[in-house]
Amino acid sequence: RKTKPQEKRLSQSLRKLFAAALAPLILISTANAASISYFPKRIISLSPSATEDLFSIGAGKQVIAVDDNSNFPNSAPKSKLSSFNPSAEAIAKYRPDFVVIQASATKSAAVVKQLRDLKIKVFIENTPTDLTGLYGELNALGVATGHTSNSAKLISEIKKARSNAILKAANKGATFYHELDNTLYSATSSTFIGKLYADFGLKKIADGAAKADDGGYPQLQNEYIIASNPNYIFLADGDFGETPSKISSRIGWGQIDAVKNQKIYILPTDISSRWGPRIADFYKLVANALS
Repeated sequence: RKTKPQEKRLSQSLRKLFAAALAPLILISTANAASISYFPKRIISLSPSATEDLFSIGAGKQVIAVDDNSNFPNSAPKSKLSSFNPSAEAIAKYRPDFVVIQASATKSAAVVKQLRDLKIKVFIENTPTDLTGLYGELNALGVATGHTSNSAKLISEIKKARSNAILKAANKGATFYHELDNTLYSATSSTFIGKLYADFGLKKIADGAAKADDGGYPQLQNEYIIASNPNYIFLADGDFGETPSKISSRIGWGQIDAVKNQKIYILPTDISSRWGPRIADFYKLVANALS
């Protein structure tokens, strides 16, 4: 059928979006990005977050393999491919036409170059620092895989979940401790997860212990946490055996308000450590805890 003028304008708009606004996320030339004539049929995702994104926007059937850490959804075709230490040779054996790779992966630049030399399109995933970055990734993947309407719908759903959660449980002034593991690593306001908590008006005790070289993830001292006396404790290490009961039994922690008032909550590790569609679930979980 003939292309309607408005559809043509939309197509041009999407291509410009893909080529310009989202260019930092994608390692293909602007010219190639603007002249994509087909959608990938053999996608490899070397990022747990991207895997969730792809399946959530309806591109799951195009995915032929995911890395060894991509555990959601269960239907994702898990492989032995590594997201941390990718191998261009191992990736090429799958004959992909589109690969998502993390910018922080070992020797990622060299692997990307090898894949480009093989004429394989590569999507470089940079860890987003805020929700705008998450929405940008979802938009880019939607454009690249032919699922723009689904990605737009998903973004709308995340925004709605966020708004509803904030309306339900904004708690300005309360303090909290977010535990990454039982060696007391936490996250500051500069991190992606830290900024999500900020939407509720919560103050992070980790901010006071931040150092220039910790990347936003300082290791706190037991005495510091006790002295900070957080009103809430959120455990991202519950999947690894930490429980409210274990927290309460730590030496000196019984005097912390969050412990005394039983305000200790377990967050699924994946949900609180990945940027993707389940961020909506994170907002709901925190809102339920606060309310």
